[in-house]
Amino acid sequence: MTVGERQTSLSKLQLAHDHRKSSSDAAVIRIQPIRGWLSLNLRELWPYRELLYFLVWRDVKVRHKQTAIGAAWAILQPLATMVVFTFVFKKIANMPSDGIPYPIFVYTALLPWTLFSGALTRSIASVVSQSNLISKVYFPRLIVPFSATISGVVDFAIAFVILVVMMIWYGIQPTWALLSLPLFTVLALGSALSVGLWLSALNVRYRDVGHTVPFLIQLWLFASPIAYPVSVVPAKWHFLYSLNPMAGVIEGFRWALLGKAHPDFSVISISAAIVAVLFIGGIVYFQRMEQTFADVV
Repeated sequence: MTVGERQTSLSKLQLAHDHRKSSSDAAVIRIQPIRGWLSLNLRELWPYRELLYFLVWRDVKVRHKQTAIGAAWAILQPLATMVVFTFVFKKIANMPSDGIPYPIFVYTALLPWTLFSGALTRSIASVVSQSNLISKVYFPRLIVPFSATISGVVDFAIAFVILVVMMIWYGIQPTWALLSLPLFTVLALGSALSVGLWLSALNVRYRDVGHTVPFLIQLWLFASPIAYPVSVVPAKWHFLYSLNPMAGVIEGFRWALLGKAHPDFSVISISAAIVAVLFIGGIVYFQRMEQTFADVV
């Protein structure tokens, strides 16, 4: 055997050895159906955090792409609704506002409501809109409604600037309760996601869900204390009213931002408990249904 042939043989042996070593060192990912109703397996979301970031950022860019006024749409919607509500409910109906100037009273409630309604709409349609991605590659399907919900935080931050200007205009100084604002923001997102998990899974099989969402959100708007305070609700209906998660969120926002003296913590606590139950149940139901997404969507 010549020197060249010997070197070639040694090179082939080295390549074969490296290939076996890399094959043995490679991580093995086993995809199998979930067993049991409580096998949530949420740990697999962490390795896909970059995908979550990509989907959120893509959603934000697509939403404002090729628009004449761009991100100003995030301000226009709650601002225009505030003007209409002020004219109808304050000027005509003389609705009380717990001693707070009515425009900022309404706008403070419209901020979390706009965040909630937009996140809910996107999360419900998220699985169907990502059908090409879901049917071609594996990843935790929970990332889809999660990303659709989180992407609304950018618009919320933009619209929040107008609230700061209004607080300066009306001379409202924040108190220590402002520190609780992130908790109520998370509660608003959790409300949207908890309901969105249930309805997004149903929307894959029954597209009627997508048609009922605008009607559902419109009813939910007037069932929430946006144009009126919780104090006008009769005491005997407070528990039933507290089952609406957004009632606690809006009450919390007004307390955190406007220095409302006596927030109804019973409404806030019941709403938070409802969100927690819906969220856990929604994750369980979504993961049970996601096994058929690629076949049905």
